Amino acid sequence: MDMICINCPKGCHLSIEKDGDGWNIQGYACERGKAYALSEMTDPRRTLTSTVKIKDGTITRCPVKTSAPIPKDMVRDAAKSLDSVTVIAPVKVGDVIVANVLGTGSDIIATRNIAKA
Repeated sequence: MDMICINCPKGCHLSIEKDGDGWNIQGYACERGKAYALSEMTDPRRTLTSTVKIKDGTITRCPVKTSAPIPKDMVRDAAKSLDSVTVIAPVKVGDVIVANVLGTGSDIIATRNIAKA
């Protein structure tokens, strides 16, 4: 399998092949690229960014993200779970909006300060 590393602007072209119980990874310029390729093959994860409703705020939606990447196959379900979430202003950057979303160990946190209207 071929992929492009997204850890830095260099964008190394990686080549990954299953090799017995491990992986043969080529094309990386740093250890972060190697770790990225291994993670993509064994446990792909993504950071979810979205918004939730906010009541009594200066705007109507509060931008949020996961505090750590979550399993890629859970991103859609985690996003869907935010449809029913409403927070009340004020909100500060880093406030936990949903703790341990879907049991992933990652919290949904606010990424913008929103004052009370």
